[in-house]
Amino acid sequence: DHAHCGTPVWRAKGLTCVCFKPKGSHARICINLTSQQEQRLNRLKHRTKIQFDASRQDHQEALRALWSATYPGQELQSLVSDQWKEMGWQGKDPSTDFRGAGFISLENLLFFAKTFSISFQSLLRKQAGKRAVWEYPFAVAGVNVTFMIVQMLDLDAIKPRTFIRAVFLQMLSENEWAFDLLYCVAFMIMDKLWLDRNASYMEFNDILKLTRCQLEKEFLMDDVLRIEDMPSFTLLT
Repeated sequence: DHAHCGTPVWRAKGLTCVCFKPKGSHARICINLTSQQEQRLNRLKHRTKIQFDASRQDHQEALRALWSATYPGQELQSLVSDQWKEMGWQGKDPSTDFRGAGFISLENLLFFAKTFSISFQSLLRKQAGKRAVWEYPFAVAGVNVTFMIVQMLDLDAIKPRTFIRAVFLQMLSENEWAFDLLYCVAFMIMDKLWLDRNASYMEFNDILKLTRCQLEKEFLMDDVLRIEDMPSFTLLT
């Protein structure tokens, strides 16, 4: 392949030797994973493979927890209820919307609601900026954000094939919840781009693509070693 080994680079506390071969505007890379990185990556991969199962007690509890975190003090009548439409699901049974990204998309929403409740509520209630008449549905948008990040990070690959993935592995070694934190950042970026471009529902996929571009741009910044180092992390409150 005529690949050559780049200079070993210190990223956070780990030394990673990145080998790459330029190919157009991209680079093919390989990385020797540390034991910790491999374990955390395997756990993350496992999470992405779990489909939402409405018959599982723990999945039902997670869904109820999402409702409680989203609408504190408001009782949920049933796991299948028209109440869910208020959150931005397509119908009264949110389990049908998890098929695209699986159980991790529910975990991401729950993590966002509990960790950055102010930002979460602001997006849910569309409080910031001048909104379009035809807005994106909050919950379904969240599932799409999860799917986009999984694709961007190329998690199904045995070894990293992009520098973006290699950077994420370093972030994962710093914080096992790096994926969930990245999700929160991505959701905030998506909404900001939505407002900046005065977008409407038909432009949602375009905004999602621009969100991915912004994430990748920030990943490539020299001083970004953790999710918290990303400039867009400051959008979260």
